[in-house]
Amino acid sequence: MRARRYVANPLSRSSLGNQIGASGTYRWLEVRGPAMAVPILKQGAYLIASVQSALTDADLLELRNALVEMVGRYRSRGVIVDVTAMDVMDSFASRTLRDIAHMIRLRGAETVIVGIQPEVAFTMVQLGLTLEGVATALDLEEGLAFLDRGAKKMGRDVGATG
Repeated sequence: MRARRYVANPLSRSSLGNQIGASGTYRWLEVRGPAMAVPILKQGAYLIASVQSALTDADLLELRNALVEMVGRYRSRGVIVDVTAMDVMDSFASRTLRDIAHMIRLRGAETVIVGIQPEVAFTMVQLGLTLEGVATALDLEEGLAFLDRGAKKMGRDVGATG
């Protein structure tokens, strides 16, 4: 039996969706394929990938492939990758996050990396690891605000609720 992975969609209410957001605006969509290490939530025109623990190189590649594919499938205008739970970021993880942002930009959406911990940022600078050309924000709230500002600048009022 194949494992299941889930993606949330704000189109309607469901019992799982009500557990996710107080507003009950999320519906979990089942996506056939191997179980994902990182849950991906669809909120309006945005996808939110929330890293819950340390990721293997294979997990990072799976996340990259899933996000790039899902941007087209859901016609997403922005992607937030929340790395708050990551207490270590090596050169491969840093390069993969940068690649995700560049690939998604080529697909017509923007990416924001949020939640880089102070110790991780310090170590990245010491090791010369950069996310050059990638937007970053302090937390999810600021990441959503960044994407909303970018959408308004482009003349699209897509917002996180849109």
